[in-house]
Amino acid sequence: MSGRARLAVCAMVATLSAACALLPLVEPIGWMFQAAALLGLVIVAGALARRVPLARPLTVAAQALTGLLLLTLLFARGQAVAGVLPGPDAFHEFGQLLQEGASDVGRYAIPAPVTTGIRLLLVGGVLVIGLIVDALAVTYRSAAPAGLPLLALYSVAAGLAKDGTGWLWFLVAAAGYLLLLLAEGRDRLSRWGRVFGGGPTTAGRPYAAGPVPPGGAAPAPIRTGRRIGALALGIALVVPAALPSLSGGLLDMSGRGGAGSAGGTISAVNPLVSLQDSLNQPEDREVLNYRTTTPDTRDLYLRIVALDQFDGAAWKPSQRTVVDVPDRLPAPPGLAPDVDTTAVNTSVSAARWYAQNWLPMPYPASRVDIPGRWRFEPEGRTLVGDRGQNTRGARYQVESLIVRPTARQLADAPRPRPALRREYTRVPDSLPPVVERTARQVTRGARSDYAKAVRLQDWFALRGGFTYNTDVRAGSGTRAIERFLEQKQGFCVHFAFSMAAMARTLGIPARVAVGFTPGGKRADGSYSVGLKDAHAWPEVYFEGVGWTRFEPTPSRGSVPDYTVTADAPDEADPGRAEPLPGRTAAPEPAPSTDGGTCPPDQRRVAECGALPQASGGGPADDGPPPGAVAAGALAALLVLLLPAVPLLWRIRSRARRLAKNRAAPPGSGHSAAGFPRSSRSSLPGDSRAGGSGPLTGAATTGSAGAGSRPGGADPRPAVLGPWRELVDSGWDYGIVPDDALTPRKAAERIVRVGELTGPAAEAAHRVAGAVEQALYAPRPEATPGLADDVRQVRTGLRAAASRAQRLRALLAPPSAARLLWSASARASALAGRLRMAAPGRSAAR
Repeated sequence: MSGRARLAVCAMVATLSAACALLPLVEPIGWMFQAAALLGLVIVAGALARRVPLARPLTVAAQALTGLLLLTLLFARGQAVAGVLPGPDAFHEFGQLLQEGASDVGRYAIPAPVTTGIRLLLVGGVLVIGLIVDALAVTYRSAAPAGLPLLALYSVAAGLAKDGTGWLWFLVAAAGYLLLLLAEGRDRLSRWGRVFGGGPTTAGRPYAAGPVPPGGAAPAPIRTGRRIGALALGIALVVPAALPSLSGGLLDMSGRGGAGSAGGTISAVNPLVSLQDSLNQPEDREVLNYRTTTPDTRDLYLRIVALDQFDGAAWKPSQRTVVDVPDRLPAPPGLAPDVDTTAVNTSVSAARWYAQNWLPMPYPASRVDIPGRWRFEPEGRTLVGDRGQNTRGARYQVESLIVRPTARQLADAPRPRPALRREYTRVPDSLPPVVERTARQVTRGARSDYAKAVRLQDWFALRGGFTYNTDVRAGSGTRAIERFLEQKQGFCVHFAFSMAAMARTLGIPARVAVGFTPGGKRADGSYSVGLKDAHAWPEVYFEGVGWTRFEPTPSRGSVPDYTVTADAPDEADPGRAEPLPGRTAAPEPAPSTDGGTCPPDQRRVAECGALPQASGGGPADDGPPPGAVAAGALAALLVLLLPAVPLLWRIRSRARRLAKNRAAPPGSGHSAAGFPRSSRSSLPGDSRAGGSGPLTGAATTGSAGAGSRPGGADPRPAVLGPWRELVDSGWDYGIVPDDALTPRKAAERIVRVGELTGPAAEAAHRVAGAVEQALYAPRPEATPGLADDVRQVRTGLRAAASRAQRLRALLAPPSAARLLWSASARASALAGRLRMAAPGRSAAR
């Protein structure tokens, strides 16, 4: 075997040795054999290219092309040309698989199942690392730098594995790298001629050239290399032992189960990452389909897991012992016989694509009939799959209870057992004091734990000013709840986590449940549960009733009946707002006045929908500079002025918008009903949302259309110009416009987030009121003084902002994005006019 061939084999062995550190992360390990086969073919392609010989870059390119063809054959054969040549469809399939693989990495705990996306990440990653190692060590004959990609591959495994990778995998990876170095050293020595042996010297011949005799000493350079390698390996083993190790990997999921009576490792999908991903999916795919014997499914939540451990940064399930699933599950803890219960039978079918390691089922279940390797966790009353078992295509039967306590039973509940109370009221010292302080303010005057829990639920769902928003990140860290209480925006995870934490600070046992709402009924009588039915809710423990569901998330799920009727005498609360009788599964969209003509990408606050467009739209286009200006001077000038464009554009647009209010005519106004639909498609000056001119032609020419005011001027531009400036001013200081809010709600949000008080807050509300009057009053009136109100709001925003925010609002205002939108709209309009002006189009017209 030639030196290069031996070096290529060692490069392959070193790559696979480092890849062995990935084996504990997933199961089964069949992907490793695929990666080895593909890497071997890539190495062979490199050897053939070097024998031609090809230039070094061409050799690497030939190997890369070979790897791409092999990956296409393995993962995108159906989308490839002739089954092997990658085209646009094949690259699109690669992108989809990589996205799914990245999502699966965040969803699964170790060991994760080898989904198609994860397999592509593993095989493709090993292939890329092997190609780099072969290129460095063999093609460019520099083996030492090849340790960097090998280290990167090992580091990925060490970072993802729980408590890092084991010492055995480190030894395997290090041995592969040392083998590569030794092979390169021997190859270098062989190119100098025959290796000097270590035989005895003779007179006049101090050294005898020739091969090393059997049993003789190795050449000095090789012995030195071995010593250096052994020393480096020893240091690498000793130093990490003295350093702090990784506490957990990205795939770690504390509490994914323990070893039960039959042992084994339990895998589990990260419920929180999976939940937010499900809520943000563009398509509401069906997850579960079930039939049940109860006609009222409002309380038939399909619970997956209970998160009972709160460390201040996150909620997660505790690590508990799991056992074999008994024929009859134990009785629910704390449930007394005098509480009204109804036995329910439910038949559930899971989708073929839905792979969840916790079993969704109604709570509390009394019997579960399901085949497979499932284990039972008694404390949380959950079933979790063992050794790769999941819900993919599962069909199972569940017997459960619907528990319907009365408000009096909950209010009269005795104190729970001390051990349970200690465990489920524990909060970390790092929890911000504002959490407990807010909880005590909200529940002031409530006498029982039940009354306090109802107060917390109603404060989040009805009276606290919170809004439901799935785009907000779940967040982590000790200040996550504090930020949520300040911003008052989030989705079910935020509401459930915060209510459970606040209940614990009041001494009320609480935890968080994750699962699905009951879903919707279909024509055949079954119920369909989709991705967007994923949900999280708090559970509060009452002695004599057990763990009881509450629903603090606005516009999601259903409010339990026992929290609506407070019939206990000591729970009277005349100041409590009447709760909603029920909530739909998604927030109801706000009414739109644009007839659905506004594109989704333009539906931002104060851009289209509710507010019309006035004349003078868009920033003026000064056109290209004079052609006489020298190209070099023009380029230098543009480079110098480019950073100042947002600043100059905002100054000009602000002056133009506020000038409209100063020049407002004092007329009595007229009805807005007579304006054409195009006049309500955008705000004044927003050429991106409909172009300039429609309102000018419809509202200012004094046409005799219905609702127009003869001889009068339209007062709305004088109101909408300042409103646009108010919204953009908030945007510049970090308050991004929200298309779902009315002008009044938008102003309230600017006041709240911008921390406006006194005259500045009153000025913002005056501008919002003027906008609503101009848009919806039968005879809109001009409102003078709005320009001064906007300046007062800007002053308040600037006073409350940090120095960095003030600099950004001045030098790089985010609202300057409208300049790009305007330029894009003008370019599109110009392209359309050019197409219509083509000779063929003119003849056709």
